Amino acid sequence: MKCNNKVLIILSFFSIYFIWGSTYLLNKIAVTELPPFMLVSFRFILAGILIFIISKFLKFKLSITLKQFLNASIAGFLFLAFGNGVIVWALKYVDSGFAALEISAQPLIVILLMRFIEGKRIQSMSVIGVVLGIIGIYLLISQKQLISQEGMLTGMVMIFVCMISWAYGSLFVSKADLPPNFFVNTGYQMISGGVMLLFASLLFKEQWIPITDWSNKVQFSMIALIIGGIVAFTSFNYLLRTVSPEKVATSTYVNPVIALLLGWYFLNEQITFQSIIAAIVLLTGVYFINTKKKLVVYSRFKK
Repeated sequence: MKCNNKVLIILSFFSIYFIWGSTYLLNKIAVTELPPFMLVSFRFILAGILIFIISKFLKFKLSITLKQFLNASIAGFLFLAFGNGVIVWALKYVDSGFAALEISAQPLIVILLMRFIEGKRIQSMSVIGVVLGIIGIYLLISQKQLISQEGMLTGMVMIFVCMISWAYGSLFVSKADLPPNFFVNTGYQMISGGVMLLFASLLFKEQWIPITDWSNKVQFSMIALIIGGIVAFTSFNYLLRTVSPEKVATSTYVNPVIALLLGWYFLNEQITFQSIIAAIVLLTGVYFINTKKKLVVYSRFKK
């Protein structure tokens, strides 16, 4: 691997680790004033338009085949329209840090889908990770003081369904015929996902709020979400075609920690002792899932 490729991979991982870690806070701030599907639709459509403008300026080829467009649209649905749009909806009821912590179990979903869909054998260390992941999820969702809040349980269930969508999308994108330029690919996914969310917003009869009526903090959050989304999602698409889906899913090591701290600091969100234990168990499970080491069982009878 060339040195510049290594640097690009490192920067891409940094992007999906830290930028995505902050999006939970930014979405939580924005969704307190804006309808969820309107919020995400506006964000992705505008980000997609900016990507095409930049691509045109950089003289990237925007023309793609019909198959590539359909595959990009499918990815746009799995990642953005459903996978992201519903999570933002759930943030109306679920704390940003709690949502990020639940999503940290995504590598568990990825590895299980790879087993059931692709028939990939689960390594011994990954089995430990799966068990720890299940225990961590149980510790997280069994907190009565949290799940008793209005809409909390429904939000948690929908976030879990979104995790399945993202996990399947990761497997789909790693093999699908998509636009060869990662930046252009991101643009098509964002435009298609944003248009789908626009129809969802109209279907649910959301009231669109003019930008002039947004508060300063919501305007700032939207700008950060658009710019950060372009950088992070392009990095995400690049990594999916460069490294394995399991490695890309390791962003869940860092995302929940950043989200928990930001939610606690800026929104006074509660961090319970059980949530901390759940985080430790979940992230330990993610480590076992992604480690390349093999479990060696030593026997006293072994010579």
